[in-house]
Amino acid sequence: MRVVFAGTPDVALPPLEALATSDHEVVGIVTRPDAPVGRKRVLTASPVAVRGEELGLPVLKPAHPRDPDFQARLRALEPDVVAVVAYGALVPDDALAIPEHGWVNLHFSVLPAWRGAAPVQHALLHGDEVTGATTFRIVKELDAGPTFGVMTQLVRPDDTAGTLLDTLAEGGAGLLVATLDGLADGSVWPQEQPTDGVSLAPKITAADARVDWTEPAPWVSRRIRATTPAPGAWTTLGGERMKLGPVTLVPGAPALAPGEVIATRAGVHVGTGTDPVTLGEVTPPGRRAMAAVDWARGADLPDGTRLD
Repeated sequence: MRVVFAGTPDVALPPLEALATSDHEVVGIVTRPDAPVGRKRVLTASPVAVRGEELGLPVLKPAHPRDPDFQARLRALEPDVVAVVAYGALVPDDALAIPEHGWVNLHFSVLPAWRGAAPVQHALLHGDEVTGATTFRIVKELDAGPTFGVMTQLVRPDDTAGTLLDTLAEGGAGLLVATLDGLADGSVWPQEQPTDGVSLAPKITAADARVDWTEPAPWVSRRIRATTPAPGAWTTLGGERMKLGPVTLVPGAPALAPGEVIATRAGVHVGTGTDPVTLGEVTPPGRRAMAAVDWARGADLPDGTRLD
């Protein structure tokens, strides 16, 4: 089939590579416009745009998919299907209708669970033991279109949103190619999603990433892993924000008050609503990331130090 690929961030690259080496013909790229990056706000093309240009493909960067000029250019590519992975824009009905097989999205959850922008983060935040990826046809309602295929993936105890998303992108690449194979030969067809089990996964904000030390230790750990690497878990010390990497649970350790910090040779322990946790990597204000033990040694933390 003639395929246009729509995607923007790094996580979309494994599916793009899989399609580029498949029996399907990738004839174009749709991605978000160049955006300012870094402290100097340098206008930068998306990872998918860069790879598309390397592949010698026409790269379309509409401000919005409702743009008539964009739709005319898309129609001129004569796609049989638009394959979507983390594109990042809502697609109007008139654009959805251009390819015969519609826009087929690879979504990183087992639908109808975790519809929305942050399915992997919410799966970790809520302690899901199994997640996965689903291919489905995009419709007007958010992530509610009929599904084609699904894969499942065990959540590892040390998974962060970053590592789990990488795993799902690699596995989901094969699922996306298999879905398009099935559409091409008629061996797969859309199945309506069940009405039971719907849950929503809105975008995770910086406020969501703030650690609440009164929560039980497993919840603290899940919040940190769910917000690593972005937007990044954080706490405050003396009114200044400090970023946190994943922590280790310490069941049965001597109790500490929520947020209370004790530094020993074995590590830097912080109290929660239940057992303490041991800090891993921290990023103090205005400094680089470092091991918590190195930070504590240099900070010479007084007795009674607490994270807020």
